[in-house]
Amino acid sequence: MSDELARLDATAQAELVARGEVAQHHLVDAAIERVDRVNTELNAVITPLFERARERARSGDVQGPFRGVPVLMKDLDACTAGEPFHCGMKHLKDLGYAADHDSYFYKKLCDAGFISLGKTNTPELGLMITTEPAAYGPSRNPWDTDHSTGGSSGGSAAAVAAGLVPVAHASDGGGSIRIPASECGLVGLKPSRGRISLGPDYGEYWNGAVTSHVVSRTVRDSAAILDELAGPMPGDPYTAPPPRRAFAEEVGAPVEKLRIGLMPALPAGAPGLLHADCLAALENVGRALEGEGHHVEIAHPGALDHFDELTSHFQTIVSSWVASSLDEWSRVTGVDIGASSVEGGTWLMAELGRQISAAEYVTTTKWIGSYTRRMAAWWHSGYDLLVTPTMADPPPELGYFTAGDGDDTFEVLSRTLRAIAFTMPFNLTAQPAVSLPLHWSEGGLPVGVQLIGEMWNESLLLRVSAELEQLIPWQGKLPSVHA
Repeated sequence: MSDELARLDATAQAELVARGEVAQHHLVDAAIERVDRVNTELNAVITPLFERARERARSGDVQGPFRGVPVLMKDLDACTAGEPFHCGMKHLKDLGYAADHDSYFYKKLCDAGFISLGKTNTPELGLMITTEPAAYGPSRNPWDTDHSTGGSSGGSAAAVAAGLVPVAHASDGGGSIRIPASECGLVGLKPSRGRISLGPDYGEYWNGAVTSHVVSRTVRDSAAILDELAGPMPGDPYTAPPPRRAFAEEVGAPVEKLRIGLMPALPAGAPGLLHADCLAALENVGRALEGEGHHVEIAHPGALDHFDELTSHFQTIVSSWVASSLDEWSRVTGVDIGASSVEGGTWLMAELGRQISAAEYVTTTKWIGSYTRRMAAWWHSGYDLLVTPTMADPPPELGYFTAGDGDDTFEVLSRTLRAIAFTMPFNLTAQPAVSLPLHWSEGGLPVGVQLIGEMWNESLLLRVSAELEQLIPWQGKLPSVHA
C-alpha cells in the first residue's frame, strides 16, 4: 500500500480519506515507512518528527480538505512550536535550538488538514542554490544521486520527487522553489508578493523578494494548496488582491488565446550560453503552445538585459539581510556568532552587508521600484506570458556551487549568477512564476521550463500550466530512487 500511495498526489490521497477508503493514520504510517526506507539515499529529511505526526493522525481532531495527508516542512522561513528550527546553521543545530511558536504558514497547512512528518534539508540561511550545508551534509537528487537537488528547497524537492510525501513546504527568494523543482522534476509555483503571509515573524523578507508555497508533482495540488495558504493575516503590511475564483478552478479551465514571449537566450550580461538541453526544452514548449493556437514569438522585457546592475542591487539586499540575520540569531540564542560559527560564504555575505550604508540600501530599493515598473511595461504593452528556461543548465553534480580549498570564489559566483539569471529578476519584481517539468536531458535529468505572469495573475499561470500538463505529460516519469 505504501508504494501505491507514493505515486498519488495530495489531492488523490485526500480523496481516499474523504471516501473512507483509507484512514488518516494509514497515510501517515505509510509515509513514515517510505522515509525510513528511502531517505538514507537522499538525506532529504533531516529532522524526523514521527511520533508527533502519529499522535495527530490518531487524535480525531484533524479536519480540512487535505486531512491526513503527510507533508514535510523546510527547515527555514516557517517555524513550528517546540520543534527544532536550524535554518541550515550548525550554530543553531549545536545549540539544539527550537522555535517557540508556529508560523502562519504552518497554521494554515494544519487547518487544511496536512500532517507534518518533520523538517527537510536546506542550505545555511537559504543562501545557496544547492542543498549542501555543513550542518547536515548534501541532499541528493533522486534522478541521479551524484547530482544536486537545487536549493534552497532542495530537501523538500528530493522528498517529493522520490515519493516520500506528495507535497512539501518550499520558499523562494531568488529561485529557491523553482530551481529545486526544475532539478528534481516537479511543479514549483512562486506566488506573487503578498499572496501568502510570512507572519508573524516577517512582514516582508529580503525587501519583499521572499515568498513561501510548496513543491508538488501536479498542477492541481499547487493550485488547491494555494487556495488554502493565500490571504491576509493580522499585521501583514500588504496583501495580494483575491482571485476572481478559486485557484483550483483554473485547472482544466479553457485557456484564451495568448500572446506569449519566448526567451531562448540568457539575459545580456549573464555568463555563458544556454545549454542545448535547456534550449530544446524551451523550443518544445513553444511548439506545443503554438499548436494550441497561441501566438508565440521571440520576445522578452528589455529590463532583463540590465543583468549586471540587477545582480549588484540584489547582492545589496541579500547581504544586508544576512548581516542582520546573524545579529538577530546572536541576540535570540545569547551566543555571539563569529566567522567560525557559520560557513565562509555566509560570513563573507554578512561582512559585505555591514559595509552598506542606510542611504545605499534606500537607493537600491528605489532602483528596484523603477526596475519593476520597466518590467511591468512589457506585459502592459500586450504580452500575456513570458516563457524561459528555469535554469541555463541541467542539474549539476554536487559540489559545483560550493567553494572548496583552492576553488576560485569568483568562478563559483559566476556559476551561481548564471543559474539564477531567469529566476531572480522575478523575485525583485514580485511577479508570479512557475517551473514545470517539461523536458529531460539526454542524461535523464529533469529540465524545467518557467512561465512568468503579470503581477497577481497566478490564475493564468495555473490555466496554462494545466494545459501543458496535458500536452507534455510528466506523470509517468519516476526517478531511479523512488519509494
